[in-house]
Amino acid sequence: MQRLMIADDSDVVRKVGKRILSGMGFLVSEASNGLEALSNCQAELPNIMIVDAGLDGALELIANIRLMEKGKTVRIYYCVVEADLKKMMAGKRAGADDFLLKPFDRKILTNVFASLSIAA
Repeated sequence: MQRLMIADDSDVVRKVGKRILSGMGFLVSEASNGLEALSNCQAELPNIMIVDAGLDGALELIANIRLMEKGKTVRIYYCVVEADLKKMMAGKRAGADDFLLKPFDRKILTNVFASLSIAA
């Protein structure tokens, strides 16, 4: 089972994401801030992360994960509210693999993560 972490300061976003992604077969954990996410990653590195661009310390979180042993194997999605090229490039430079646009829903998450839920 693939482990996926949602790092977002919005309880609602984490709850909705967790419900949808758990239903797709992911083992989903949550973090409400960058320090909590980093601490959780140090305890157990997820296979996939969704990191909200608005999260305090989001870029530092991504960079620190990339520095961890096996941190380069984590697939990191940087979640932005709009297709802001400057913000997206900052996420890419920090180490994000891909991007998600918020608000996301079941259709978007299914399209993005369906192939990853069965790959393990």
